[in-house]
Amino acid sequence: MAKYTPMMEQYLRIKADYQDAFLFFRLGDFYEMFFEDAIKAARELEITLTKRDAGQDDKIPMCGVPYHSAEGYIKNLVDKGYKVAICEQVEDPKTAKGVVKREVVQLVTPGTVMESTMLNERNNNYIASLSHFEDGSFVIVYSDLSTGESRIAVIEAGFDQVIHELYNQPIKEIVISSNLPEELQKQLTDRLRVTLSYQDEISFNGEYRAIFENLNDEKMVKAFSRLLNYVQFTQKRSLDHLKQAEILELTNYLSLDMYSKRNLELTETILRKGKHGSLLWVLDKTVTAMGSRMLKKWLERPLLNQVQIENRLEAVEGFYKAFMERDSLRESLKSVYDLERLAGRIAFGNVNARDLIQLKKSLQRLPEIKEHLSSFTNKQINDLANRLHVPTEVVDILESSIIEDPPISIKEGSIIKDGYHEQLDTYRDASRNGKKWIAQLEQREKQETNIKSLKIGYNRVFGYYIEVTKANLHLLPEGKYERKQTLTNAERFITPELKEKEQLILEAEEKSVELEYNLFVEIREKIKSFIPDIQQLANVISEIDCLQAFATVSEANNYTRPTFSESQLTIKNGRHPVIEKVMDDGTFVPNDIELDEEKDVLLITGPNMSGKSTYMRQLALISIMGQIGCFVPCDKAELLIFDQIFTRIGAADDLVSGQSTFMVEMLEANHAISNATNRSLILLDEIGRGTSTYDGMALAQAIVEYIHNHIHAKTLFSTHYHELTELEDSLSRLKNIHVRAEEYEGNVVFLHQIKEGAADKSYGIHVARLANLPDKLIDRASVILEHLESTDQSQEKKVINPATEVESNQLSFFIEDGVKETKKKEKQEEDSTLITELNELDLFAMTPLDAMNTLYRLQKLAKEKIKI
Repeated sequence: MAKYTPMMEQYLRIKADYQDAFLFFRLGDFYEMFFEDAIKAARELEITLTKRDAGQDDKIPMCGVPYHSAEGYIKNLVDKGYKVAICEQVEDPKTAKGVVKREVVQLVTPGTVMESTMLNERNNNYIASLSHFEDGSFVIVYSDLSTGESRIAVIEAGFDQVIHELYNQPIKEIVISSNLPEELQKQLTDRLRVTLSYQDEISFNGEYRAIFENLNDEKMVKAFSRLLNYVQFTQKRSLDHLKQAEILELTNYLSLDMYSKRNLELTETILRKGKHGSLLWVLDKTVTAMGSRMLKKWLERPLLNQVQIENRLEAVEGFYKAFMERDSLRESLKSVYDLERLAGRIAFGNVNARDLIQLKKSLQRLPEIKEHLSSFTNKQINDLANRLHVPTEVVDILESSIIEDPPISIKEGSIIKDGYHEQLDTYRDASRNGKKWIAQLEQREKQETNIKSLKIGYNRVFGYYIEVTKANLHLLPEGKYERKQTLTNAERFITPELKEKEQLILEAEEKSVELEYNLFVEIREKIKSFIPDIQQLANVISEIDCLQAFATVSEANNYTRPTFSESQLTIKNGRHPVIEKVMDDGTFVPNDIELDEEKDVLLITGPNMSGKSTYMRQLALISIMGQIGCFVPCDKAELLIFDQIFTRIGAADDLVSGQSTFMVEMLEANHAISNATNRSLILLDEIGRGTSTYDGMALAQAIVEYIHNHIHAKTLFSTHYHELTELEDSLSRLKNIHVRAEEYEGNVVFLHQIKEGAADKSYGIHVARLANLPDKLIDRASVILEHLESTDQSQEKKVINPATEVESNQLSFFIEDGVKETKKKEKQEEDSTLITELNELDLFAMTPLDAMNTLYRLQKLAKEKIKI
């Protein structure tokens, strides 16, 4: 069998080291892929699959993408969870002997993306590593290469807690040991949908000693080394922008498990997986990308320390009260680019001249921002101003070196200002003025030789020359002209002066471009030493942006500064921050919430669609907003500082894990019961509905009793099991509340008002009617409900025989017309009643809420008449 060609053998050797990645193999102006890579890439990228002769009898599969547009294809693959190994030519093809040497210069993975076009500017792009130790503990390390931030957390509560922690961060890739048990690896991929990568080397890397300085635990050092070694292997370049690893003390933050984060829709909605409709969507009034990222991190980790919370609230109040100053600050912040990621690209070596101009313009804005902050009378805001230290040396370097509107490429020249470098100015002068100098030399030579036909020309083979016709050769002075080429009617010469200029002119542009690139690299290296200063500035600017955003959204939505209590939670006219924005018409009905040591469990009854779930989520979101330092949507708020929030709201199967709605419900309930403390908030919605009535009711009652008797967490428990309302008599700290609804002529009007006491019914059939189920079906359900409700509790409730309906509703064909006539008369009477009621309304004596409810009821009534 014939061997592969030398080039293909080179490809196979390199590919052997990158089996889990697409190998983008540089051939001229294309990145080529072969064999299985080509087949899969052609399918994923929707590009043409061809074949190539590789020395074997059969041609091999091949596809390729243009070098200059490869970034888009790489992004496509990485977004789908794949890795891409970039294999470049690392020697000049002109001087290469045999096959040009090639090496992988970077492995692009979902967690190591650095190119700005491949990143969402308002989201972090985390890579994580997970290490498991013999004592049963796990250590998680987070890093965002684009910003340089690194965090590390130790978890000793088991793998389930690891899953919850990892879920709460936007992680694209997790680096693990190849020895991590298969069942744990499967949980990571199934439950978190991330790319797994493997790194077994965990030896300490002394090159980045500063990053490890505050890690005094051997487990942390090994865990961080695992991630750092993997990043070095994949990126193959400087990581000088990595900040010192921050130890993440999880006990300093309000804990939100994966269920709660999902159910509360903090950063994305459940159905559409997008920002719109989430709490983040409402709160994000930041004007910088780095501020937006920080706000999201604050939202994912609310504070427990009241002093820290109050410091944020005090700054927010300062911004809130000074609209004009805040508005001026916002305008200035709009001119600040993403300092965090600019610093990352400077260290990484993929920064361009436009990036450096963005850096300069951002730094030039900082004195103005500092002046705005100093104009506030608020101490916290003044402290922020004092933390803004502008590295003026960076501004001076960039102001003197980089032109204001440079090209994107750093290898094609036109980057450096005139006057910055003497040799570059010389090259540019030769390049720009070369033709002018040649023309002047030609005129001087004509005058000195008195040869009017003398001319200076140029061709690629001989370069510049002086051409003299043979008839005038005798006029040339001896010794000055060196013969270069003989023609039929003329001779071509060169002089030492022209030869010197020729070399300068021909090399000027090439050397100018090369020198500009080298100068740019020197400038980049100078700026690199200021990366810690730039990162510190980015952190302060992000904090300022978040706090002014809280003030902006609080003023726009009429939020109130909360206070905090050790035992009492009181919210007056609380509102759901997201729903009121979605409705955006002022019709949202506010409600009070009160919990204390005497009544810490609220049992909520009321119809579906009446607002029970909204009321529960509302409490959680207001609490979270308060604990991140934002004002809250209500007239008055005295809040508790919760250590954890657990939610069981909404119904959904976990198809990936093969779990039913009821199993998911039980798992979430168990997680809450097993981990909650007396400082936690538990929200349980419709527990027990996924099984039989008696099973569900028994479980619901047992859960309420367990929380009440053993956990003492603040709890909202909604249910349709009205029998549970009797627990108020036996559980001293349980209180019944209900969502008010009114029934009028067979229709229900939801008032969305929370009242004390239990609801009298669930109005499920009325909700079904609103969903436009067939009238015959609704009527039948009413008959069955009446039977079930009239049956004595001691009697067994059985399904009504369907035949009963047929016998009781037999209609003679001979009387059908009479029935129709009767219904017609009834409808006319009902229409007359409707008109009479409308005429009798005293609109000026009604409150807006009464008017809205009456209009809603009459509209429903009118629609029912139209159906008849």
